[in-house]
Amino acid sequence: MLVAGVDCSTQSTKVLLCDAADGTVVGRGSAPHPGGTECDPAAWWEALLQAGAGLLDRAAAIGVAGQQHGMIVLDDAGQVIRPALLWNDLRSAQAAAELVSELGGRSWWAENTGSVPMASFTVTKLRWLAEHEPANAERVASVLLPHDWLTWRLCGGPAAGGGSVAGRSSYGGGLVTDRGDASGTGYFSPATGEWLPDIATTALGHPVRLPRVASPGEAVGTVAASAPPAARPAGPVAPTTVPAPPVSPAIPALSEGTVISAGTGDNMGAALGLGLEPGDVVVSIGTSGTAFAVSQVPAADPSGAVAGFADATGRFLPLVCTVNAAVVLSVTATMLGTDNAGLSGLALAAAPGAGGLTLLPYLDGERTPDRPGATGVLRGLTTRNATRENLARAAVEAVLASLADAAGLLGAQGIEHRRVLLIGGGARSEAVCRLTPGIFGVPVLVPEPEEYVALGAARQAAWALAGSAAPPSWPRRRAAEYSGPAAPQVRERHAALRDDTASWR
Repeated sequence: MLVAGVDCSTQSTKVLLCDAADGTVVGRGSAPHPGGTECDPAAWWEALLQAGAGLLDRAAAIGVAGQQHGMIVLDDAGQVIRPALLWNDLRSAQAAAELVSELGGRSWWAENTGSVPMASFTVTKLRWLAEHEPANAERVASVLLPHDWLTWRLCGGPAAGGGSVAGRSSYGGGLVTDRGDASGTGYFSPATGEWLPDIATTALGHPVRLPRVASPGEAVGTVAASAPPAARPAGPVAPTTVPAPPVSPAIPALSEGTVISAGTGDNMGAALGLGLEPGDVVVSIGTSGTAFAVSQVPAADPSGAVAGFADATGRFLPLVCTVNAAVVLSVTATMLGTDNAGLSGLALAAAPGAGGLTLLPYLDGERTPDRPGATGVLRGLTTRNATRENLARAAVEAVLASLADAAGLLGAQGIEHRRVLLIGGGARSEAVCRLTPGIFGVPVLVPEPEEYVALGAARQAAWALAGSAAPPSWPRRRAAEYSGPAAPQVRERHAALRDDTASWR
């Protein structure tokens, strides 16, 4: 029997078709999304059908994992009011500061929601909407996350113009989410598994309908009798938004009756796809950098550095995020007139410590530590160490030291740190793989390249299909193991530069 996992990320939709018994991938597809920091959700539906053509209709169950924090607002008829604001839309930074101050400060937020909201969180986007688009805010009846909306559409949510789909009610009780993705909204308690609707009301100005929170492994519905085009925003679309083209009639309809799982957020999907165990810390080097681990107890960090998310299995997923990760490597490669592979070779040709060069990699501001106005800083440059090799090595060491700082913050939340699982585009760099053990001080596993978010969504789909108490036991993907001597001097020099520039916010 086959199951499908969907990863609706910022840039694209990926679909994996897997054997439900062991997770073997038997088919895959992808389709791009429009660029920018807001998006018509119809583009995701179009991308889902394109990426899943010839795959989704073969699946007995489908799971959707999506980019966290995005805000989709619906009116009384279930129609999208405006393009979704994505996690990387930071226009709500001032709204975040206002909400933290209004509702008791950082400690209050950490204790009640597990996290201190930043501009990426959904709750801050609701406040921005209320302040900057009051007419749209007044029309909001429900708020969904990207994976919620796609799950709802698969189960028969309304197409453009309202009305019913496949004889179902056009709107109402079919909205559903999971505790993992809900934990990134800013109005949900991971510790209790319940919504905190008064926070959403405070942010937006009036009560809204929130999705039902499904149990881990629950089958929340089935594919509707048809897969119609997606709903378009009922209001005007912002000029910067690229509307999705109409669904191609060549795309086959989905199979009626296919089981739909609860879905989850992208980081939670990756944790499920990787089969995380206690003591594993995942370090993902992509557009942004993340460090996360599974835990049996909820996190509550009043500094705001650690987001106290829930996972997709009933446990918790404390996570730290950095803004600057793989982009530091690619920008440095461009400066040196090479590509990422060339940068890796140059870095490995230099000695540990890069001849005394230390780079603070906060090129585009930083989230951890919270320095939105920071820039990159290069210290220690002399005529003796000014080589391409040393600059390449400094860039790799900088990214890894920054992420090691992030991973270290998890320890204060009770996370055991026995080994690192290195994933993301940056894990394709031989220099990154070989330098990570020395900088992190623990063994490093680099799993074989795979779409682990989509794989986790597929595993959840298999769980819902089986109706079992726990997710299916899929074997872990093969992984290369790296080890090496500790390089404490790299972390020490990075920490000194980080602290010396603490006022450069």
